Amino acid sequence: MGKKSRVKTQKSGTGATAAVSPKEMMNLISELLQKCSSTAPSPGKEWEEYIQIRALVEKIRKKQKGMSVSFEGTREEFFSELMAWATECGASCDCFEISNFADEGYGLKAIRDIKAEELFLWVPRKMLMTVESAKNSVLGPLYSQDRILQAMGNVTLAIHLLCERANPSSPWLPYIKTLPADYDTPLYFEEDEVRHLLATQAIQDVLSQYKNTARQYAYFYKVIHTHPNASKLPLKDAFTFDDYRWAVSSVMTRQNQIPTADGSRVTLALIPLWDMCNHTNGLITTGYNLEDDRCECVAGDIRPCFEPSPVLLLLRSSIFALHCSEPPISAQLLAFLRVFCMTEEELRDYLVGDHAINKIFTLGNTEFPVSWENEIKLWTFLETRAALLLKTYKTTSEEDRSMLEKPDLSLHSRIAIKLRLAEKEILERAVSCGRAKRLHFQKQLDEGIPLPLYEESDIALLENADAKLPIILRKLEEEDEHVQEEMSLAQIKPDAAGLDSSKTPVLNGQCKDLNGTQEDPPGSDAVVKESEAEKHDPSTKRTEGEPEDGSK
Repeated sequence: MGKKSRVKTQKSGTGATAAVSPKEMMNLISELLQKCSSTAPSPGKEWEEYIQIRALVEKIRKKQKGMSVSFEGTREEFFSELMAWATECGASCDCFEISNFADEGYGLKAIRDIKAEELFLWVPRKMLMTVESAKNSVLGPLYSQDRILQAMGNVTLAIHLLCERANPSSPWLPYIKTLPADYDTPLYFEEDEVRHLLATQAIQDVLSQYKNTARQYAYFYKVIHTHPNASKLPLKDAFTFDDYRWAVSSVMTRQNQIPTADGSRVTLALIPLWDMCNHTNGLITTGYNLEDDRCECVAGDIRPCFEPSPVLLLLRSSIFALHCSEPPISAQLLAFLRVFCMTEEELRDYLVGDHAINKIFTLGNTEFPVSWENEIKLWTFLETRAALLLKTYKTTSEEDRSMLEKPDLSLHSRIAIKLRLAEKEILERAVSCGRAKRLHFQKQLDEGIPLPLYEESDIALLENADAKLPIILRKLEEEDEHVQEEMSLAQIKPDAAGLDSSKTPVLNGQCKDLNGTQEDPPGSDAVVKESEAEKHDPSTKRTEGEPEDGSK
């Protein structure tokens, strides 16, 4: 099986602090749990709360120094053991090797030509760490009693991973020993590195992720030390915040959905070897073969597939993406903005006029404007909103580029600034595109250019994927009056007053938490949302949180 190693738990010496009494530690844990479970802070106070939570966590980490489980040997020293174990379990290992791809980290490197459509990797279920394997492990008794574990598969996988890491006879040790010792997730960022994300769309995701992780850790610390069904878990003597942060990051960066053994539902899994495929710039197709009970990967055509992450625009409880492409909006967002900017007459025409049903499906097609005035309004709105979001950043794009040239910049700071810059570049393109489109359609209106007329024969133009609208237009007749009231107030002008952020307060948004948890949550998403008090006036909409994410 390759090189053997032993698991060691450092409780004292080698940098460990003086012994901490169980009572003292439990008091700190209780304080942390209470702080993380308190009412959500008022808008603008999230950073202050984060600092308070972080201070408590740092106190705990200091007292736990030297107590984490570790392995003797470096990560790469265990790759041969991983490959030997995989072969023994029936996985395919004959056409690739594990290689270091410099900045991209370790990944699978082909050692022979792999043809398109060739099945080059399969991993049997016995190698997978899943929620199901957790139920059948030493964690099972606690799982059967704990509602958090039952409700949150990602948390179950994290605790399962820690239990197996602390078990010298675990069948998954060859895999666990090859996982990174630490990660570049925001959970590992220092406070000054997180500050670079302030005012970005990622900040709420980062703050929520940290708070949720701290709360989960405090909760399970108390459970592990008090619940009778946790008495046999190998974590009682060594369950540090750093351990849990590592496990959460491992799951966050590697979890995938697979079907259960009977195929009746899906479950979360960590898939050895397969999780190293994500370092290539080629395309692969992955599926689960229930007949052979294994995860399978088929090679595809190799081509660059990187594209900057989109900025998300949240309007009236719907989420749409702004991309760096031209134009920056999808067919779905185009349709939404057209409806949002309709006059009463236009709205009635699309609701109850001749061929109303068919005309609805032209809303996402750029070939069929509702009217020149409608196009001017929607592109003005987009230009204005993107410009407002740009005003919330404390640095300019030029300043960010200058900062990235500093040789002493930490890796995490570099990541944060690159993300911040990418958000701005997407928004800048949206502003530029909105302005160009606005001027173009204003010219069409001024010159009296006739609108393209929709005909039944034009239905073929709607067959492309971009024009299909997976949206539900329901009860629009009942909302006719309400929408018209909004539109009467939607005369947005992109002048200095219209872009005054003091008149239109903008708070950046939050999305699904990066570790998959939600708080009553990447990265990187620009969000616009109406509050109840503001929803009748588009000029006063604020950006705020989606359920507790990143990222970009």
